[in-house]
Amino acid sequence: MTDTAANDTNEWHKSVCILCSANCGVELKLDGREIVRVRGNKAHVASEGYTCEKALRLNHYQNGMRRLTSPMRREADGSYTEVDWDTAITEVAAGLQAIGAEHGQDKLMYYGGGGQGNHLVGVYGSGLRRALGIKHRSNALAQEKTGEAYVEGRLTGAHTHGDFHHAEVSIFLGKNPWHSHGFDQARRVLKEINNDDNRSMIVIDPRRSETADLADYHLALKPGTDAFCIAAILATLVQEDLIKRAWLKEHANGTERILEVLADIDIADYAGRAGLTEDDVRAAARRIGRAQSVSIYEDLGIEMAPNSTLVSYLQRLIWILMGSFNIPGGTTTHSGMAPLFNYKATGSEPAAPITGNMVISGLVACNDIPDMVLTDHPDRIRAMFIESANPVHSLADSAKFREAMRHLEFSVVLDVAMTETAREASYVLPCSSQYEKAEATFFGASFPDNHFTVRAPIMEPLEGTLPESEIHSRLLREMGMLDDDLLDTLRAAAQDGLKAYGAALMEAGAAHPNLLAIAPVILYETLGKSLPDGLADAAPLWFSCQQLALRYTSAVKAAGFDDIADEDLGDAVFEAVIAGRDGVTVTRHTYEQGWAMMGTADGKVNADIPELIDDLVALADKPADYRSDEFPFILSAGERRAFTANTIMRDSSWRKKDPDGALRLSPADAAALGVDNGDKIRITTKGGSAVAPVEVNDSMQDGHISIPNGMGLYAEADGDSEVVGVPPNELTTLDWKDAYAGTPWHKHVPAKLEPVAS
Repeated sequence: MTDTAANDTNEWHKSVCILCSANCGVELKLDGREIVRVRGNKAHVASEGYTCEKALRLNHYQNGMRRLTSPMRREADGSYTEVDWDTAITEVAAGLQAIGAEHGQDKLMYYGGGGQGNHLVGVYGSGLRRALGIKHRSNALAQEKTGEAYVEGRLTGAHTHGDFHHAEVSIFLGKNPWHSHGFDQARRVLKEINNDDNRSMIVIDPRRSETADLADYHLALKPGTDAFCIAAILATLVQEDLIKRAWLKEHANGTERILEVLADIDIADYAGRAGLTEDDVRAAARRIGRAQSVSIYEDLGIEMAPNSTLVSYLQRLIWILMGSFNIPGGTTTHSGMAPLFNYKATGSEPAAPITGNMVISGLVACNDIPDMVLTDHPDRIRAMFIESANPVHSLADSAKFREAMRHLEFSVVLDVAMTETAREASYVLPCSSQYEKAEATFFGASFPDNHFTVRAPIMEPLEGTLPESEIHSRLLREMGMLDDDLLDTLRAAAQDGLKAYGAALMEAGAAHPNLLAIAPVILYETLGKSLPDGLADAAPLWFSCQQLALRYTSAVKAAGFDDIADEDLGDAVFEAVIAGRDGVTVTRHTYEQGWAMMGTADGKVNADIPELIDDLVALADKPADYRSDEFPFILSAGERRAFTANTIMRDSSWRKKDPDGALRLSPADAAALGVDNGDKIRITTKGGSAVAPVEVNDSMQDGHISIPNGMGLYAEADGDSEVVGVPPNELTTLDWKDAYAGTPWHKHVPAKLEPVAS
């Protein structure tokens, strides 16, 4: 297998970290199957040796949980029986097809398709969806980023990202990149901004986060009042005439009404509703107004809180009104190996069945899923295919999602462990880990250079497990969808090189139109067999590379492929990424080219989103505080901390600090409740109740409390069912959600606290 021949303890194996979207390059040393040392890969094109402390504990992912090593079938009494792979594949294929045959393919739903570092899973899942005719799908993006996607689809028709490495003013809104990263070398960049007198950082966050400690301006607003704060900043820019009117005339449409609305906003009133002084808001706005470039990063702190889609719109108006778009240090469009959203389809799809709520870029809102299952409606969802995802733990109202899983007629989960979701499924198919197969991520959003890394396996798959590529291939074969004669023809063509293979595949596609539906598995079964050992899973990237080269020809050539003929460009990129353990720069743009990546009809920014402008007008009559006498606190359910990660880190012993996931609260609140560090406290919300240890923390506002993400998982490393920490979504509910995208208010949960006697 590539890079794994000896597993010599003196050999460093190049890979990437999988614990956040940054996917920093790392080098790993092995002792057998144990990862014994981790360091940053200085040769990696994006991270250049940078990594945070979380990557040092990757062995807790690889070896810190009790892995599944056999397919599991749930019996009538709820227990699970190990079955062999042939039996599992036969029965799963039959179960999925039976639901479609009896009730229609629209009664199946696909959920998941990859986490922070394994997006090729989703590529294979797309083939299965098309093969089975599955119309409804969702994933974690639909409880985080769909409101943002809805706005971007209307404003620019493209995904945008801030150039924080060069921005004169960087604004972080509900975002703590010290822990959640979100761009390359985040902590290095934050320190550089902090040490540069010509640059400024504005942090808008109720908590004095690690990032806020480095900021020039910390607008410590009340939880959930982001819309009032951003509206006051915008109003200052307009009313003090700090906006770039000439730029707007040339590059934007539909600014008239929004400028009129902003001109009428009472800045002092809106600042006060956010718990801020008018002077502080105006000072931050004036710093923005005199900057040559502004970049803004919004994240879950507002995307899972009140008025989230409105805030996604309003914060983008800042860089629009400042003309800070497709310039160095500003917000830019960007290229990439594959988009995570179809921005031209945001909000244009048919409404979700049963609920009638908006489907954004093909994704059903996560909060809608239980209601689409727990009903007698004839269009209800009757089966789910879930892979590389743990919705029972990760989505709002875990109890309701468990109930929905049990109500399904058929369900299958593909994962590495017996997760909270797997424990409710009809079948569980054990997957190889992310370091036992070839993988990649499509999160790349850098500009002007964009990078891509194919991660080669560093060890053989654990016995009894299979990579998702092989599982999908076996399922399609069992369903009678693979033609061995055709596969043999394509395998033979692959032996003659990529050019011959491409020609043979195009010919086969013309003769067999249904072939494209299952193209990922076709590529895996044919081209994959000609790739270096261990890299067959990456074969579908051949198609992505062809699309990249066709769409961004000049930018690909500028990235180091300038001597390649146009017709060979896609193959050259594919060969480079397959071989490149340090990542590959796949596109290099000029800032002017950013305009060519716009998705609007005339290539201009469309600033007029009528329904959101109406919401801004209505904001004057909306509450700024959702607390009550019964629930006097606001809980942020799922704060990212130094020793928390996503739920693939199931072994709680990796956390050297805060091992039990303390509830943070202010000194004044602690004194009022009569609690101190280490005491136990009960958190109660409309959704449920839990007990956590106390951490008195002066970074918290009075009335604002938080518990960390990644907690409350079964302690699989110990082989028992002990739960360490509070599972955040035992406390959240389905009804507190955004009016547009349906994204849940995980970061804004009304709660009460009660000390627990020792």
